[in-house]
Amino acid sequence: MPFDRTGSTDKTAKLYRMVMPGHTCPYGIKSKWLLERHGYEVEDHPLTTREETDAFKTEHGVDTTPQTFIADERIGGHDALREHFGQRVLKEGDTTYTPVIAIFGVSALIALAVAWLTMGTLLTPMVIEWFIATAMVLLGLQKLRDVEGFSTMFLNYDLLASRWVPYSYIYPFAETGAGLLMLAGALSIVSVPVALTIGTIGAVSVFKAVYIDKRELKCACVGGGSNVPLGFVSLTENLMMIAMAIWMGARLI
Repeated sequence: MPFDRTGSTDKTAKLYRMVMPGHTCPYGIKSKWLLERHGYEVEDHPLTTREETDAFKTEHGVDTTPQTFIADERIGGHDALREHFGQRVLKEGDTTYTPVIAIFGVSALIALAVAWLTMGTLLTPMVIEWFIATAMVLLGLQKLRDVEGFSTMFLNYDLLASRWVPYSYIYPFAETGAGLLMLAGALSIVSVPVALTIGTIGAVSVFKAVYIDKRELKCACVGGGSNVPLGFVSLTENLMMIAMAIWMGARLI
């Protein structure tokens, strides 16, 4: 039976949501779907004008819509409804590893897909190389989405960036470029020293900030505004770059 914090057996819910000619609230649509998914019969009350919406907010003393009522109890908006059904809702200051898990997971699948396409097998050591290179590219892409935001977070803990600010702007391009070259197997004379340098500086910086200084920071590894905690994941990212650089550098010798 779906989780319901009210403990009510009444499976009817009232939903008030904005459905205007020029705008249908997406959170209202999601709230309706969420209620129906948990077995509720939804008594839908579309608010079709700004005046109607404002009057509803004033009557119930709320600032936003949608609003859900179950057993005559106001649950609240979409986030409150998710919490009501026992789902986690990230709040300011909360941390999550979901972005990094998604990037590493997709990187692994891309590496396997490339192996199957080029070699007809998944059992090849090249999968590891392609995985690391792809992860570098995708992590770099996240940083490139908001270089300014990334640089601000990066300056909190990176030892070189805190002394030479331009490095915080160079890093996303260096990581992405090195990953692309490693993925292509081209210009290792460039990609190897770049990956080794940024990986080593990064690993030392993270280790000092987290394990020596005991600072609780957010990691800039997936770009600015990240909810990923600085620690094991960011250290792993840098260690992977170091390992990849050493491996590919050894093949050059």
